[in-house]
Amino acid sequence: MTKPADSVVLKTTCCIAGGGPAGMMLGYMLARSGVKVIVLEKHADFLRDFRGDTVHPSTMEALYELGLLEDFLKRPHDEVTELSGRIGETLVKVADFSHLPTHAKFIAFTPQWEFLDFLSQAGQRFPEFQVMMSAEAVDLTQTNGRITGVKVAAKDGPLTIEADVVIAADGRHSTLRDKAGMAVTDLGAPIDVLWMRLPRKRGDPGEALGNIGTGYVFVMIPRGDYFQCGFVVRKGGYDDLRKRPLKDLRERIAKIVPFMADRVETLKRWDDIKLLTVTIDRLERWWRPGFLCIGDAAHAMSPVGGVGINLAVADAVAAANALASPLARGILRDANLADVQYRRQRAVRLMQSLQLAIQDRVISAALDSAAPIDPPAIVRLLNGFAPLRRLPARVIGLGFRMEHVRTKDIHAR
Repeated sequence: MTKPADSVVLKTTCCIAGGGPAGMMLGYMLARSGVKVIVLEKHADFLRDFRGDTVHPSTMEALYELGLLEDFLKRPHDEVTELSGRIGETLVKVADFSHLPTHAKFIAFTPQWEFLDFLSQAGQRFPEFQVMMSAEAVDLTQTNGRITGVKVAAKDGPLTIEADVVIAADGRHSTLRDKAGMAVTDLGAPIDVLWMRLPRKRGDPGEALGNIGTGYVFVMIPRGDYFQCGFVVRKGGYDDLRKRPLKDLRERIAKIVPFMADRVETLKRWDDIKLLTVTIDRLERWWRPGFLCIGDAAHAMSPVGGVGINLAVADAVAAANALASPLARGILRDANLADVQYRRQRAVRLMQSLQLAIQDRVISAALDSAAPIDPPAIVRLLNGFAPLRRLPARVIGLGFRMEHVRTKDIHAR
C-alpha cells in the first residue's frame, strides 16, 4: 500500500529555511564542520534581479578564512575602492576602502545569484550539505513548546523535515517567523526605491554614484554592461508616479544624470521598473527552543549603505561559530541560540540607527527640499581630508562587529 505524500518524513540535524546569503553561508559552514544540513529554497533557481548585490570586505574576509575568496573573485564582479556621490552640484568622496585590514580592500558588486550559486556549488563537496530547490517552508512542527521540524511544500509533494534546530533565514517577510509567533518591532521607513537597469558604456563613471539634489535621490551601481539604478521615492509615491506617463520619469532621470539621457528610452514600460518596499524592523527575541532567526528574518535593513547581505552573512558566521560544535556533538542548548542574538544584536541596532538617521536627515530632507542643496559640513570635511574617509569605510565595509570564522573544516586533508 502506497503511503500518502504528506507522510514523507526526512531527518537532519539542521534545517535552514531560505537559500539567501544568510541561509547559504550558514549551511555551508555547518556542513564544513560535519553537521548534516538541509537548506530549503522556495524558488527553482537563484535568478532574481534587484536584490542586494554589494559584497563588502567583511564578507570577503569570511570567504578568505574559508579558503573561498580566490574562487569567488573569478565570478563576474566590479570592484569599487572608493565611494563617491554628487550632492547638489558638488562631487564628493566619502569612503576609501583601500586601507582596510582585510584581504579584499574594495566592495565587489556582483549579482546576488552569483554569490548564492557560488556557495551552493562550493558546498557540494560536503556530504552533509543538501540544498532543496522549489521547496518552501510553510509551517513548523513542535512538541511541548519546542520547535522540532518544518513542513515543506516541495515540487514532488508535501513533506516534513525533522531537525534538532530550525533556522529561519527566509527574509523580511519570513513565514516561519510568523508561525513561531515572534514579535516584530517596525522602526519605520519613510521611503521606497524603484529599481531599474540602464545601459553602461565605455567611459562612464566607474564608481558607485549617489546623486542627491533638490527633490531627488538617485543611485547608480555598476554591474558589468549596465547600471543597477535606484530612484528613491516617498513611501507610497510609486502609485502617484504611475498615474503619470513613464516619459516623465525618464525625463527626470535624464535631468539628474545628463550622460544617461540617450539611454533612458530603454525603460519602455512600467514592468521594467521594480518596486522595493523599504522596511526597517527587528525582533526583540531572535530565538525560541529549537528555533533561530537570522538575517532579514531577524532584522530587515534599509538599502542605505548596501549592508544587508553583509549583516546577514555576519549573522551566519556567528551562528555557525556558536552552533557547529554543539550540533555535531548532539548537545545543543537554548543558551547556544541565545548566544547568537547576544553577539549580533548590538551591531544590528547600531547599523539600523545609522540608517534611520541618514534616511531622516539626508534622504528625506533632500526629497522634501525645494531649495538648492549643498554638502553638509561633515561631508565637506570627508571630501577635503582623505584620511577621514577611512572611518566611514570601516563602518560600511566591516560593520560595527566583524565576525571571523572559528569553525574547523573536518573534510580538510
